[in-house]
Parts: sequence; C-alpha cells; structure tokens
Amino acid sequence: MENRIPNRLVNEKSPYLLQHAFNPVAWHAWNDEAFKLAEEEDKPVFLSIGYSTCHWCHVMEKESFEDEEIAALMNKSFISIKVDREERPDIDAVYMAVCQALTGSGGWPLTILMTPDKKPFFAGTYFPKESKYGRTGLKDLLPKVETYWKTQRQDVIVSANQITDAMQQTSDSRFGNDFTTAILDLAFRQYNERFDHQFGGFGSSPKFPTPHNLMFLIRYYHRTKNNEALEIVTKTLTEMRKGGMYDQIGFGFHRYSTDRKWLVPHFEKMLYDQAMLLLAFTEAYQITGDELFKQTVYEIYDYLKRELTATNSGFFSAEDADSEGKEGKFYLWRTEEIRKILGEDAGLFIDVFQIKEEGNYLEAFKGENHGENIPHLLKIVLDYGTEHNLNIEELNLRISQSTKKLFDEREKRIHPHKDDKILTDWNGLMIAALAKAGAVFEEEKFIKSAETAAQFVLNTMLTLDGLLLHRFRDDDAAINGNLDDYAFTIFALLELYETTFDSQYLLSAVKLQKALDKYFSDEVYGGYFFTSDFAEALIVRQKEIYDGAVPSGNAVTMLNLLKLSRYTGETSYENKALDLSRAFHEQVKATPMGHPFLMIALEFMLSESFEIVVVGNQLDEKVKDAISVLRKKFIPNKIIIFKNPADSTALDEISEYTKPLVELNGEPTFYLCKNFACELPANNFSEIVSKLGIE
Repeated sequence: MENRIPNRLVNEKSPYLLQHAFNPVAWHAWNDEAFKLAEEEDKPVFLSIGYSTCHWCHVMEKESFEDEEIAALMNKSFISIKVDREERPDIDAVYMAVCQALTGSGGWPLTILMTPDKKPFFAGTYFPKESKYGRTGLKDLLPKVETYWKTQRQDVIVSANQITDAMQQTSDSRFGNDFTTAILDLAFRQYNERFDHQFGGFGSSPKFPTPHNLMFLIRYYHRTKNNEALEIVTKTLTEMRKGGMYDQIGFGFHRYSTDRKWLVPHFEKMLYDQAMLLLAFTEAYQITGDELFKQTVYEIYDYLKRELTATNSGFFSAEDADSEGKEGKFYLWRTEEIRKILGEDAGLFIDVFQIKEEGNYLEAFKGENHGENIPHLLKIVLDYGTEHNLNIEELNLRISQSTKKLFDEREKRIHPHKDDKILTDWNGLMIAALAKAGAVFEEEKFIKSAETAAQFVLNTMLTLDGLLLHRFRDDDAAINGNLDDYAFTIFALLELYETTFDSQYLLSAVKLQKALDKYFSDEVYGGYFFTSDFAEALIVRQKEIYDGAVPSGNAVTMLNLLKLSRYTGETSYENKALDLSRAFHEQVKATPMGHPFLMIALEFMLSESFEIVVVGNQLDEKVKDAISVLRKKFIPNKIIIFKNPADSTALDEISEYTKPLVELNGEPTFYLCKNFACELPANNFSEIVSKLGIE
C-alpha cells in the first residue's frame, strides 16, 4: 500500500476499523465530532458498516477505499464514517433495517448515505469502483449524490424524513393475543415444507446453519413424537458435518454453504456459529445417542481451545475467510500435496474425503476448477468402513493420523486474520453451550472453560454499577452493553448453575435480569428494547424478535424469564414473559419459522414443565446418579435446583420456596413439581423418573 499516512481510525480498538486506518479516505469513527463536522461543512455522511472477517468488505476496501481517485471523491464531498457492526450492533441494526426496507435485501458491507442528523436517504451494500453488471460503481454514484445534495436538497431532506418516520412507525408494538400450541404446529409445517430431503437444511442455496431452527425441532419432536421433525434435525446435522462447510482437517464450522450440498463454504469461522452448533449437536446426541454428534462436539471444542480462546479465558470473535488475498486459500488442497504428505495412506484419504485430480472447488463466480479441493465426506466413516468391509477402529486410526499430518502441514501456511476482540454476547452463547455440553457429557474440561470464561465476563465486563459492557480488546473494556449482552449472559449463567449448582451464578443472573428490566424494558407494550435508556439516541429505538445468525435477545430473554420464575417462585418473571410474547404476537403469527428461539421459549411456556429439587450431599452416590440421569436425558422444560442442607444460605436468598425442603429420613430427597402442582417428596429417585416420563 503506497499511502501509509494514518487517518483517525488508527487510534481505535476495533480490528475492523484498524484495517482501514491507512486508507486514503479520511475516515471518522462514529462520534459526535464527525456529525458536527458534517453539519459545519454542509456535507452528507457516507456511512460504511462491516466487520473484520467479511470477505466483501475486504473487496470493497481494496477496490475503492484504498483507491486514491475514490478517496478524493469521498473526502471532497462527504464526511466518511466507519462502524464495526460487531462493536456497535445497535447502529448496524437500525441502518440494516433501512437498507432492507429500501432495497428488499441487506448484507455487509452496508453502505448508507445520510444527513448530518443521521437520517438516511440512500442505502445499499457492496459497490464496486466502476459501474458494471448493472451495479452502480462509486465512481459514478458519488458525484451524482454530491450534485443531488447541492441542487435538490429539499428533496433529500423530505426523503430522509419519510424514511425515518417509516422506521419509527414500524418500531411501535401493540399487545396481541396469547399464543397457543397451534403456532408451534405452524412453525413445524413451514420448516417441513422448506426441508431439503436430499441434502438437509432448508431451501436451496445459500444454506446457513441457523442451529436454533434445529433446537426448536428437537423440542417439537420431544413433545409430539413427530418423526419427521427428528429426521429434519438428524439429516441436516449429519450432512453439515460431512460437508465442506465443516473443516474436516482443523475442525469448526465455516459461516455458511454457497451451494445446496454444503460443499463450498464461505470460509470465515464465527464464534457464535460454533456456540449454537455445539448446543444443537449436544441436544441431538441426547435424543439420538449418535456418536458422530458427540465426536463433533469434542472437535468443535478442540478448535475453540486452539484458535479462539484468549489468555484471559474469554473467546475471540472470528477467523477470516481470506488469507494471502484469496478466500479459502488456507483450507484448500491439491491431490499431489496430499500424496506427498501422506504417502501410502494418501489413497484412503483421497477416497474417503472425495479429493479429485481436477479439484472439487469451483472458483467463485468463474465456474472454473483449478485442481483445488475441499475435503468432505460422501459417507460418514462408519458407513464407509462397513461398505468396504474395513475394521472401523483401524480405519478411524488411519484417518485420524492422516488428518493430523495434513493439519501439521497446514499450520505452516499463512493463517487467516483472527478478530481478537471479545464480545460479551457471543461469549455468553459459548459459555451456555459449553456448560450444557459439560453437563451432558460429564466433561470437566468443557465446564472449566465455561466457568473461566464466565468469571472473565463477570470480573471484567461488569461495571461497579452492575451493568455489562459489550467489547474487550487490548485491556480495554468499553461500549455499553445491549439487550443481547444481558440476555445471552443470563442464559449462560442459568446453564452454568444447572451444571455446577453454584448459587452465585443464579444470583448473578437475577441481578442482571433486574438491570435489564430497569433499563431496557418497554413498560407500555412489553418486551425489551435493544438499547438501554441511557444509550446513545439513534433515529429509532429498536425492539426486535426476529432471529438472525444469533437468536433474538427478546426470545432468549423470554426463556430466561420463564426459567427464573421456576427457580425463584416469583410470578413477576412469568408475567413479563407473557407480556413479551404478546408484544410480538402480530409480527410472529404468520411466519413463526423466522422466530425459532421464540418457538423454543413457547415450547417451554405451553408444554408441561418440571421443577426438580434435589436435597442432599452432592458427593452422595444416589445424588450423583440422579443428577447424571437428569442431565443426560433430553428434558427441555425442566429446571433442577440442588440444595445442600449444610450450606443453603445463598440458595434460600434466591429461592425462598426451597427453604422448607429438607432431607427426609436422613437420606437424599427428591421433590418434583409439575405444571405448578407439587408431588409428594421421595427418597427413591426412580419414583421421580416415572413421573417425568423418562426411562
């Protein structure tokens, strides 16, 4: 890069903003100074939003933002602002909604042109430098906007005001009706209609993992015993695990598949995908006992520890799709490379992982193979071994040794960029996933990773006032927490409590929920705003229920509230959950499949639920055996409380209804409540098992 004079972004913490710190564009970070300058110089604002591992963000930077000609146009006529969507999801959500409303689609990089008072009048995503293929280039667009701004200002202002007014109106919610199980049946039918029976997943391409879809379907199967729901889950998880979307050499899932078969991925790896997929594979294992699902959980964990775990025990955000300027280069293999590295075992590997002399990786957009391969499985190894009459243990060993050799060789390559910021919300999802997996598989290393990450969040991302911060990087914790930060952290703390029975996690969850209620709650119409009362005022204060790559903070909060009501015995939590569901009834009723985590919460609310209190010594074999059964079985609508009679002060503070619960006959005692009615306590856990309907 010829221009090495830094712009204002050089002092930022965001890896994405720092990537643009030496562009010739006179970038500003999002701050009052930038908008004041736009007003003083009477210029529109060019807002560009992206993230550090975004492939097309890199393309637009290389084509345009590093280009002196485009930079000159931007610097002459605009105040240019860069935003990292992962640092400021509040800003991104508002202007992405604008883009989707104006263009019918969205994505990153997100490009917004707006007035100095933050009102948008034009939106789009990626723009090339030159106009081509029917897509306007910045070289043509920027001068037109400059002219429009100078000669037709009133039209611009009117348009910006109309767009802003429309966005504010769509954010208003009104109470709707109560949901019934009919909405869950409709969600299943919509998933079933879109299910790809041949390759799993939904629709054609691109295909995203969206594991919360599968987590809802697991619950739907559990309640209804509809085998079609389970088939969708197992087929989709198996096909994703076999495909090129899964890194067969170094583990972990790529962002999404560009094709129907899960073969050619978009190669970036996101923390939140690993977290949600950990949850889905763990729950699918609980239902099916499929060893491939268990193996996948352990492999994702290996990837997480190796690549995304910081020395402070928090988790990094992502790894890029690109290395050496090419998407996927780090992950691709030529046949001759594999033969050279593996020797006599090359033939087996080439056959098992579908490696082709001509390559199986179709170069993006050009439709050409260049001898490069994405390792993937046509059949799972067990089926391959059976078909070829091979000893499965020996086959697994040979494949494991081969992948290890290829991994070691791959480590010598130039690695993709790692986004090393730590985000509270995404860490919450991973902590929850590890806690759940740790309980199900009784795996201490999962639990330890979850606990140390939780301690990092509670010690570093929590202010003295008990409020969460959103981003940590370079020893700097900053940016006010949003709804997702609170919702996902509470979710994590509740999972950690059920894994460790440390009452401090439950206490922390209660405190954070109180903060969420105080600063984020919509007291008029129910639900929670994405930003707090004291956050920066944007053109609209959003309140969303739609799930994207991560679940909706409102949907996760609804499930949290339902569980907190069961832990504490306080009906106010249940009432808030009911108000939340009513707030979004009209939005959700026609397309429930767009809201899978809300469907998960509704499964909890509308189905039979259980509160199980175990009173005794946690080291007692009867207690350990009972808890092990409860954890290994898939019982989604349960909460477990453990009470040690010798040390229950903290628990009594949170859950007053457990105070009178004691050991009977000097032995461990099990209490069960179903649908707000309590059964007689029992010393024999088998009595509880029969009432839970589990074997």
